[in-house]
Amino acid sequence: MSAVTGWAGTVKAVAWSFLGLRGKHAMERDVQQLKPLQVIAVGLLGVFFFVGALAALVHWIVPG
Repeated sequence: MSAVTGWAGTVKAVAWSFLGLRGKHAMERDVQQLKPLQVIAVGLLGVFFFVGALAALVHWIVPG
């Protein structure tokens, strides 16, 4: 597997972690290669996107 670098790799690692499908080997590699500030930033953006998508879905389903 290729190394996780940059923002794209951070997004990929955080997305797999959100789903709970990150393997032990991949997690250990991420711990050594990812910058904590990038992980926090991408994680917060992911949470805001997820909550926004849920709010939009509820607004679309519930009339009024």
